Amino acid sequence: MPTAVPPERRARAVERRAPVPSRRIILVVVPIGLWLLIRGLIGESAPQPPSDQSAGGSGPNAAQRASIHRAVHALPRSAPVRLRIPAIHVDAPMTKLALDKKGALQLPPPGKSNLAGWYARGPAPGEAGASIVAGHVDTPSGRAVFYSLGALRKKSTIEITRQDRRTAVFSIDAVEVYAKRSFPSKKVYGGGSAPQLRIVTCGGGYRKATGYQGNLVVYASLVRVK
Repeated sequence: MPTAVPPERRARAVERRAPVPSRRIILVVVPIGLWLLIRGLIGESAPQPPSDQSAGGSGPNAAQRASIHRAVHALPRSAPVRLRIPAIHVDAPMTKLALDKKGALQLPPPGKSNLAGWYARGPAPGEAGASIVAGHVDTPSGRAVFYSLGALRKKSTIEITRQDRRTAVFSIDAVEVYAKRSFPSKKVYGGGSAPQLRIVTCGGGYRKATGYQGNLVVYASLVRVK
């Protein structure tokens, strides 16, 4: 793994390369589930998506994303404050996520199980590019905000209310699970110019001895603003 970049240089690099997170983030954000391997919800596995919810091919519905981008313009930057996923009864406040001293993406505090976070140096939800949202699937106290993420299906909606009082509505293109060693960084973090959303949490099933086996990623596209 490469040497961590000094904070001041890393911040400038991220800003220049936005909306795609830095390579350092890509390398260290993959093991989101590692912290939860031991401290997660023992003996219970979160729902996992069936294979027909995968995008297939090299990316999630690229033709549809291009069409959506022509129809729905990207929004100016505004921080998200609340995330709603009606299909799985998620209604959660949002907080900023930053990098730790080693350049790893920090997660919301484990004591706040219903809190979702977004990578604040990347695009905000509704902006051009891929906005990255992350959160716990479970904590030592039980199920957390993204426990049921694997139960989502294509075309379900995700609503993110922003500080500017606009709500960005996303439609799910795919729900996929990746093993820890085969996490497709370019696919997950590469959003192009269309307003995209990625929600990342633990996935791949749970084993008592080793914990979660990978990461679950929801891909979604901006379809309207209200």
